[in-house]
Amino acid sequence: MAKVLVGMSGGVDSSVSAYLLQQQGYEVSGATLKLFDNEDIGIEDKEKTCCSLSDVQDARSVASRLGCRHYVFNYGEWFLEDVVGKFAKSYEEGRTPNPCIDCNRYIKFSRMLERAMFLEFDYIATGHYAQIEKDAKSGRYLLKKGADVTKDQSYVLYTLTQDELSKTLFPLGSMNKTEIRAIAEREGFVNAKKKDSQDICFVKDGDYAGFLQNVMGVKSKPGDFIDRTGSKIGKHQGIIHYTVGQRKGLGQTFGKPVYVLSKDKESNTVMLGSNEELFADGMIVEDINLISIAELTKPLRVTVKARYSMGEVGATIYPIENGRIEVEFDEKQRAITPGQAAVFYDENIVVGGGTIIKAVCNK
Repeated sequence: MAKVLVGMSGGVDSSVSAYLLQQQGYEVSGATLKLFDNEDIGIEDKEKTCCSLSDVQDARSVASRLGCRHYVFNYGEWFLEDVVGKFAKSYEEGRTPNPCIDCNRYIKFSRMLERAMFLEFDYIATGHYAQIEKDAKSGRYLLKKGADVTKDQSYVLYTLTQDELSKTLFPLGSMNKTEIRAIAEREGFVNAKKKDSQDICFVKDGDYAGFLQNVMGVKSKPGDFIDRTGSKIGKHQGIIHYTVGQRKGLGQTFGKPVYVLSKDKESNTVMLGSNEELFADGMIVEDINLISIAELTKPLRVTVKARYSMGEVGATIYPIENGRIEVEFDEKQRAITPGQAAVFYDENIVVGGGTIIKAVCNK
């Protein structure tokens, strides 16, 4: 009987994942990852976290109901370094990161898998809405979108390697949320009606700048708002307070609607402009991970998402120097944001992805 270690966050998705795998004949154990102490980062609202004592208790309750072993792994030191630390540094450097991707990359599908292999498990599993299959022709493992398009999480999983995909199971990939909650209620799980986690788990009330300053000690040095010509048009509070595309919360008025076009750490400036100036012809992407192909050697037609909430758009990707990829959109796209992930698709298959470093405007 194959053994699988299920990452159980205390939520309904991971709980039902454990149940389904057990029903499929796997020997299931659960593992809850302790990433931080809520009190240490000023969080009291347990609904917005993934690491509270109640989450551990909920996961343990479900594991007990299923009759399976439950572990708690303390990854706080690595989470602070590989996820929270990178999040803070990225903002300091003028980018807007997605820490959920780093959490998947460095914690859930790296350190948890390493621990699972040490404990002689055959697989790890999570409650992500995505699917994995092996392509008979190429021999490569493919990451595919979840069947429930409203919940698909393939975007935040693009960093998975071939080795990680070969040892990972996504039991919910072919299901929708309604089915999953129905199973949890039928089985009497304590978390059957628990709300889904929202926003970034370690940031209270979505106040990124407050977290960076008050918890991480990031300095917020005031500087100049500038226009496209480089002329000074106002004063900003510090680049960590702004992101590309932002219009509200600039702290002053300019007589017309203006938006954040870019941020520059070296000059400590924030460039403002019109909505039309936010549109780009393409972007440059680095730190590439390819999944469905081994390497990109020639132009390839894909669809691409440049942020989690963005719909896919048609594009052509080109290999360029230093392992980077240039993306040329079929139509201009708005508010391309350095630090965010760009993920490439071939219909429902993830080709790969990387981190946006700059927008490209050809006109």
